[in-house]
Formats: sequence, C-alpha cells, structure tokens
Amino acid sequence: MSGTVTAVSSNEVYSFTKPNRESITLLAGLGVEGDVHAGQTVKHRSRIAKDPTVPNLRQVHLIHEELFDEVGAAGFTVRPGELGENITTRGIDLLGLPTGTLLHLGDEAVVEITGLRNPCYQIDNFQKGLLKRVVGRDADGGLVRKAGIMGVVRTGGVVRPGDAISVELPAEPHRPLAPV
Repeated sequence: MSGTVTAVSSNEVYSFTKPNRESITLLAGLGVEGDVHAGQTVKHRSRIAKDPTVPNLRQVHLIHEELFDEVGAAGFTVRPGELGENITTRGIDLLGLPTGTLLHLGDEAVVEITGLRNPCYQIDNFQKGLLKRVVGRDADGGLVRKAGIMGVVRTGGVVRPGDAISVELPAEPHRPLAPV
C-alpha cells in the first residue's frame, strides 16, 4: 500500500486551520517543528485541562484528501490545512489502518499511528453542517469518525508535498483505530 503527501501544514499558534508550507520537519518524539501541538506531553487545550502530564499521542494529524472530495460532493469546500491537519495524503485508506502502523514519509520520516482524531464542534464553527459530514454511522449504528488520524514521530525528517508514503503494518493481531 502506498500513497502521496499532497500538502503539509503547521501553525505556531492555536488556530483551527493551519497554513500550508513548502515543507515541514518532523522531530522524533515531539511532532512538527514549530507547530503548537509539538511536544512530549499533550498540547491540545482540552487535554491539557484534564492532565498536562499525559504523553502526546497527537503529535501529527493526517487527513486523507479523499475526504475533501467526499464533502465537496455535499457542497462544502475544504482545502488542505483547513481542518487543522499537518499532513494531507492521497491514495491510502488512513481510517482503515490498524493502530501501530508505521507511515514512511519521504526519504526519512516515520510516523506511528496512534488513533483517530475525535472531531469537535470547531468543525461546525469552520463551516456549519460540516461536522455531520465528518462523523457518521456505520450499518450497525456505530460512530464513524472521518476527520483523520493522529500519530507520533518515530523518526524525524523533512516532509514535502509530492513525497511518497509507504505503509508498514504492525504484527498481527491488528488493533482497530480508536479516538486518542
């Protein structure tokens, strides 16, 4: 399984969206250099309020660009970085990967998938009604979160649009993604 990085984004201040960059540098054990969410412990405001000493399992946020196509068919316009992701991908079913999958990005960087992004009300503040498009139900009525995945940086490196992504699955049995 392989895909491509279509955009990279970061922001040094808390903001829902993140501006696109020519490249980002991933730092092992920390996240995206200069990004407000980089660090060994939690950096998302809601998580800091609960316990600021918890390990940061949300160092890097990845979204599949195919989601933008899906919500576009329903009348929404979403571009890379606008949902707060650091890396926008194409060609990989990110949501279908198991916990612990390693994503090799470009020549050096490796991100280990820790779980799903749990979409919040800020998505509706960005575009009213969009939250219902990125959260749905499966055939059994279970909640389906489509707003991307989270990971931690295992090996640092520079990541750019156009970089190849290769997938290394963990040993079985595979654990499905859950919100982190």
